[in-house]
Amino acid sequence: MKAVTTVIIGAGQAGLAMSRELSHRGVDHLILDRGAVANAWRTERWDSLSLLTPNWANGLPGAPYRGSDPHGYMAVSDLVAQLEAYARRIDAPVQSHTTVLRVTGTDAGFHVETSQGPVQCATLVLATGACARPSVPALSAAVPASVFQTAPSAYRRPDDLPDGGVMVVGASASGVQLAREIHASGRPVTLSVGWHTRLPRTYRGRDVEWWLDAIGALDERFDAIDDLERARRTPSPQLIGGAEPVDLNALQDLGIEIVGRLSAVRDGQALFSGGLANACASADLKMNRLLDAIDAWVAERGLGNTLPPPDRPAPTRLPDAPSLSRSLSDGGIRSILWATGYRPDFSWLDMPVFDARGRLRHHGGVVAAPGLYALGLTFLRRRRSHQISGVGVDARELAAHLFRRLGRRCAA
Repeated sequence: MKAVTTVIIGAGQAGLAMSRELSHRGVDHLILDRGAVANAWRTERWDSLSLLTPNWANGLPGAPYRGSDPHGYMAVSDLVAQLEAYARRIDAPVQSHTTVLRVTGTDAGFHVETSQGPVQCATLVLATGACARPSVPALSAAVPASVFQTAPSAYRRPDDLPDGGVMVVGASASGVQLAREIHASGRPVTLSVGWHTRLPRTYRGRDVEWWLDAIGALDERFDAIDDLERARRTPSPQLIGGAEPVDLNALQDLGIEIVGRLSAVRDGQALFSGGLANACASADLKMNRLLDAIDAWVAERGLGNTLPPPDRPAPTRLPDAPSLSRSLSDGGIRSILWATGYRPDFSWLDMPVFDARGRLRHHGGVVAAPGLYALGLTFLRRRRSHQISGVGVDARELAAHLFRRLGRRCAA
């Protein structure tokens, strides 16, 4: 049986960042991944996807972005190449094409059963991220068999879909981007809109990510948030990796129909909530509160004359009479794309570390089992934790915690 001090599960940006931190501390470790480095990025993302964050924000620990286009948006293929190069640079001990089958606790730490044999370790890091499995609602089971169903993790391009109308369910980043792309292919698109986060791509001449970083919003800590679980459920913003707007106004200008949240599928009918106006008003209100905070930051520093004036987006327009139902049996809707979010997948973790709703119990990535850690989850330690720019500082802090624990074990 192979034995190492630490096993890291996942060879994406989170796992590689942790590997670098452990190497700097002299902790021997092994990274296991069911595919190759950056497996999810290379196999579970659509062809046209670019990162939502500008290139300057996509550096890794010890490897800031040094390319020629800091204000551009990196294509996924470029990110994969960057992660592969980073793994080589830090000499990350990656064991590829190794599926983790089961993890159990032992007196000495953890027993990891894999497709390539067992591994024993004293400490374990879960770095498989927040987007391991699409979160498709149970009501999808009631959709007629004649309607093709898929999720963003399986979708690659519009030609993967049947000809005819498409319903995109979910209006966060994935939903609005894919609604726009699919509509451009000539297919009629209906977008089902629930709770969402509206942000402008730029404000007062700067990318919104620059502003979020400047005013400190991305570094809000998990232990300073009143309702952390609600914060962790905040949808990804309606942005695209580029200057084009993809908010609901822009999509309606293209001819995409917006309807309320899909609340049920019954007798071949999709039924939509009547709360579209409330969802849009709430998103507009929160957006303007953020822009207020930016304007206040500018005023406090006397920078108003050095920047363009406020250029706020117009309020979200609503259809005169949003549809409350749509037939799924008459051939008008030929496919549904469930852009309803993702969730982590720890189905192989056979330990009592989950709450009543099946969520991993952790405090800033320190899991409720001695020696077990998580990295790369939404709002793990900071609001930016799930971003590429956020895994580095989280990895450093958790690696320090892990190292102290190993010291206590050795001293004992």
